[in-house]
Amino acid sequence: MDPAEAELESFRQKWREEVSARTKGIAPAGASSSKSAHASSSKAQASKSHAPEAPSHTRQRSVEEADEVEPHVYQDLGEKQHGRRLDETSPSASSSGQEPSSALEHYERAVEKENQGSLGDSLNHYRKAFRLDAGVHETYKNKHFPPGSYKPPAPKPKPSDPNPSNASVTVPNTAHHSLQGPLQTFITSFSSLSILGEAPPTDLSPAPPCPISTIPEEILVEILIQLAIQDVASFVRLSSVCKRLAYLVATEDRVWKRICLGPEFGFAAMHYRFACQIDGKPLDNEYEENEPDGNDLEGAEDPDTTAAPAPVDPVLATTFLVPTPYPAYATLFRLRPRIRFNGCYISTVNYTRPGASSSNSVSWNSPIHIVTYYRYLRFLRDGTCISLLSTSEPADVVPYLYPQHMHKNHGHLPSAPMKDALLGRWRLSGPAGEGGEEEGILHVETAGVTPKYLYKMVLRLGSAGRTARNNKLVWQGYWSYNKLTDDWGEFGLKNDRAFYWSRVKSYGLGMDQALSQA
Repeated sequence: MDPAEAELESFRQKWREEVSARTKGIAPAGASSSKSAHASSSKAQASKSHAPEAPSHTRQRSVEEADEVEPHVYQDLGEKQHGRRLDETSPSASSSGQEPSSALEHYERAVEKENQGSLGDSLNHYRKAFRLDAGVHETYKNKHFPPGSYKPPAPKPKPSDPNPSNASVTVPNTAHHSLQGPLQTFITSFSSLSILGEAPPTDLSPAPPCPISTIPEEILVEILIQLAIQDVASFVRLSSVCKRLAYLVATEDRVWKRICLGPEFGFAAMHYRFACQIDGKPLDNEYEENEPDGNDLEGAEDPDTTAAPAPVDPVLATTFLVPTPYPAYATLFRLRPRIRFNGCYISTVNYTRPGASSSNSVSWNSPIHIVTYYRYLRFLRDGTCISLLSTSEPADVVPYLYPQHMHKNHGHLPSAPMKDALLGRWRLSGPAGEGGEEEGILHVETAGVTPKYLYKMVLRLGSAGRTARNNKLVWQGYWSYNKLTDDWGEFGLKNDRAFYWSRVKSYGLGMDQALSQA
């Protein structure tokens, strides 16, 4: 027999014996060494992975062998248990099994329970702590939060003023020192920028021309001045075009000086003395001596109070206010009290009063009347004003607040509410005012409902809103003067409300409005 066939026959014999021994549960004779058995079992497992599906009894035996494998061991966890038991709340609670005894321990336990959400237990420990020591909270604070553990933030240094108020007038753009805080830094960062033109419509198209970006700054400032004297609101809105124009609008003092000293919107148009009579006629010496000025409402004749000081030029008085108390002309124009001519002031009054109940009707409640009326004030540049008390709404009155409608012959025309309008005069108090009055007081004198009466209103200029200024008139007093009896009577202001300014585009600047001489 061939040696290879003899060896193969020997291997077959040993394999038959091993299979029969496993079937009968008897270990084979050749499995004495554990090493060879382990090698043969690993080979058998490797062959099973590539063999077809085994019978059912073989699969059951393999599952039983798989259940006997050792559990997975985590080397980095040691003896720790997986998860946490339900009775455990925190490591501190499990470690500290004893109940607190001192006030500080009760307070600490109360804080711990409060952090865990056990408010009932926390409240009990708080009560026990304060029963033992009323000042236990100070002890707890000194233990856990000592004074040296918290340092307050250092105060921010104040930004240095790059352009102080005492700078020379030859220094350009001296108005930006009137800005404050982050706004000053924000606006100053625009000083080196230029006016940018419109972006090209496509990547390959040339940029549209922008002639204003090449204009020298001296000429650009003159253009801004012409815009500002036409409409200050349009000049201010120009700051939303680009950063360079925003910088010029905020800091160009030459433009704001022209606005403040000009007659369009500035203080050259303000009257700090009465400029005319109540009926609009020019003043004369005889009228000033006989007409009451309202300085003494009790009728006492004091020559010191009635003597009028010498008139002061409003433009010259305005220049003295910069840089003190106003740091720049932009701030002066915004904050100093002034009258507006491109609109009117309206006061809306609403109040309720009980009505009379009818004797023929059965009613549980008495009727209530809601009363609404309006007061209108329009100021003209020549020192006159128009005052009207009416129940007509502003849409029916504002278009007709002109001097030419100051007559009684309206009939049934739309301007009929103007038949009750009263003509008067106005003046402001201020540095150039009479008797050293406080600045911001408005005096209005109008004719009465009959020729023997004269009405005097005293109002204070105020502001309504977060950004607007000088758009409100607050009542200070309202009097009636009887020319026949030479006495004053005061009106009650229980229901009257403040006046609020409303712009009227049809009024323009009011430059062309002048009273027609009778």
